[in-house]
Amino acid sequence: MALRHFLLILLVVSIWAFNNIAIKWGLLDLPPLLMITMRFVVVALILVPFTRVTRQQLLYLVPLGFTFGFMHFALLFVSLSYTDAGTAAVIVQLGTPIAMLLAMVLLKEKLRLVQLLGIALSLSGVVVLAGSPTIPNGWVLLLLLLSAFGWAISNMIVKKSPAISPLTLTGWLSFFAIPLVGCASWVVESDQLNLLLHSSWRGWFGILFSAIGSSIVAYSLWYSLLKHYNVNLIMPYSLLTPVLAVIMGVVVLGDSMNSFKAMGGVLVIVGTAIAVINLRNLKMHARLPRFRYDRHRKNRTRP
Repeated sequence: MALRHFLLILLVVSIWAFNNIAIKWGLLDLPPLLMITMRFVVVALILVPFTRVTRQQLLYLVPLGFTFGFMHFALLFVSLSYTDAGTAAVIVQLGTPIAMLLAMVLLKEKLRLVQLLGIALSLSGVVVLAGSPTIPNGWVLLLLLLSAFGWAISNMIVKKSPAISPLTLTGWLSFFAIPLVGCASWVVESDQLNLLLHSSWRGWFGILFSAIGSSIVAYSLWYSLLKHYNVNLIMPYSLLTPVLAVIMGVVVLGDSMNSFKAMGGVLVIVGTAIAVINLRNLKMHARLPRFRYDRHRKNRTRP
């Protein structure tokens, strides 16, 4: 892997990790549903005018507005109002193994025994995290699990949908999520306009970083890297996101670290790694450059 691409990967996972910090800052000034509504408004304003969708694509983008926009993002923002950034990032990481289980049940995709063991290990981490004082109530844990479930369902929808470019997908699902999260904010929150007008830099930084930095910049870089490298080589790096989120939470926000959080986080991340990393493909990819070099050298020595 080229050094510049490796540095870009580290930049992307760092942006995703810091996004949890930015959201926590924003939540100091703004209620969660108002904040996520404004995030979607910013993303839609930037992307929708420059992208086009077909009627067939709309059939998949509308439900994504609910599963990804409301279930995943809105519930994540609400949960972050009651727990720390690192704990939320670790639990939401369960979206990956949950998506694998859904694919096995709904799409009849086969999972190897080692993958099932990895999924079981990651789920055991949630049991450990449930005892952490950073999760004050069971309903907060439930919201985070529903957020992860929303991410997993969204992956199933995207997998069955016709080809949609990443930025088009991001812009239009944000557009369709706006009335959902906006109505939810109107029902359960109050004084939204006044809060926006009098928000400090923290509120607007949280909105803009989440919208532009995390959604548009980071995902654009990530998908451009996927064009250069095998998915099995790139995907493991995404597991650095919850690790960095925990570290940033402790360093930047002063979040506490306890044995439940540490052990549960390790189980979730290691279990997810076991489930998603295809070691055989990694080995083949690692041997491929050498094979090409040997073949090239052999050709050069021919008379």
